[in-house]
Amino acid sequence: MSVRHSIPAPWLDSERLPGLNGRAARRLRQCIEHPDAPYFTGRSGHRLSAQNIRQLLADKAAYQSPGQPWLASFLSRCRQKVPHYRNYPWHLNLDDFPCTNRSDLSRNIAAFVPDDIEVGQLIAYETSGTTGHPLTVPSLPLVAARYHCFHERILGWHGIDLQSLQGDTGVMLVGDQQRCFTYASVLPYWHDKTLLKINLNPADWPEPCARGRYIDACKPLLMTGDPRSLSTLLGMEFEHKPVAILSTSMTLLQGLKDRLIRRFGCPVINVYSMNEAGPIAADDGSGRGLRLVQPTMQVDVLNRNDQPAGPQNRGEITLTGGFNHCLPLLRYRTGDYACLVRDEQGRCYLQQLDGRPPVRYKTADGWLNNVDITHLLQPFGLAQYQLHQDQRGGLTLRVEGEVDQTALESALVQAFGPGYPVCIAGYRGATEKLIQYTSDYSGAHDG
Repeated sequence: MSVRHSIPAPWLDSERLPGLNGRAARRLRQCIEHPDAPYFTGRSGHRLSAQNIRQLLADKAAYQSPGQPWLASFLSRCRQKVPHYRNYPWHLNLDDFPCTNRSDLSRNIAAFVPDDIEVGQLIAYETSGTTGHPLTVPSLPLVAARYHCFHERILGWHGIDLQSLQGDTGVMLVGDQQRCFTYASVLPYWHDKTLLKINLNPADWPEPCARGRYIDACKPLLMTGDPRSLSTLLGMEFEHKPVAILSTSMTLLQGLKDRLIRRFGCPVINVYSMNEAGPIAADDGSGRGLRLVQPTMQVDVLNRNDQPAGPQNRGEITLTGGFNHCLPLLRYRTGDYACLVRDEQGRCYLQQLDGRPPVRYKTADGWLNNVDITHLLQPFGLAQYQLHQDQRGGLTLRVEGEVDQTALESALVQAFGPGYPVCIAGYRGATEKLIQYTSDYSGAHDG
């Protein structure tokens, strides 16, 4: 007879939260057991050792005062340790190397993971992105924690010193999806403040009004989310005003930004980021565009021939380097377009960024967003797909390869309800770049 291993309460979980002290445990328990708390769907933790935290503090100091040469050692590691790059023409200049893109990572992500990474420590993040290529991104606990270093740098540009802020709840990540992985954790590198990931869907709460009451009770210093979830905050009743709001994942339209600033009276900072590379650039308040964040990432804009587009010319944003040493990027074309400019102090900015606009779809009962569509289609194992909704609500799903079209159609009909005709089709051309989520439906976009 086997005995099931008992899982400790989150505020006692020393496996996910090594070094958990009394202050952190108390704060975590208060957030989870609050009468207005959401129904957390998952368990997560920083998994950082004391050595990891010391390394993180050293990394933060380096990121705040960049300038150390890094590219030569990065390229050497790519050549020696990364299977995909071993057969590159290393006798050429970097600008003559072949480019990679998301489809390369999607086909064989293992070939991009260096041989010296300790596989037992790897964390895998699943992401859908915007090019229709589902992807698993390899990471480590220390890599995930480095996001805080870059957020601290970005907020410093706006005169905000994170380490001096008083409060128990550090960050609240807000989503607005039908289904979402949510959890409560702590940040040992930020005075044991709590980290909360919540879903604003009323179904995840004791009652709809509990959402606002919970925010007022927790008083998060920072709130972050995509434009769709931040827009939902505007329709909720609560008094709390965070120190700053970070908008990520999709294009933040100026109209929504202005409304958020009027409501919360704090900086609303547009951050250009992606799961493959982390935060790439962010608004620094200067009005010059989005300032490059990572000191160990080279950002180029390339033309169709994989060559620099030239000063003031728009091109595809292409990345080399990055803080995630589990996934070294070498001439990685992102699918996003911008101009790259340099100011008189040598600071680099992305301007005229053509990123990923927020998309939602009309259903018989309300709306679905692009993350909901990812969850809906994930069981079918599609390598690439595009879902388009026309102005009348009709749906066209384009997929690559052989699929069970009847099952796909049934899933879409069940999710959207009657009155939304579905068409399943193949890609129209092998070289055509298709955006995964598009919608012409009237009123489908925030603005």
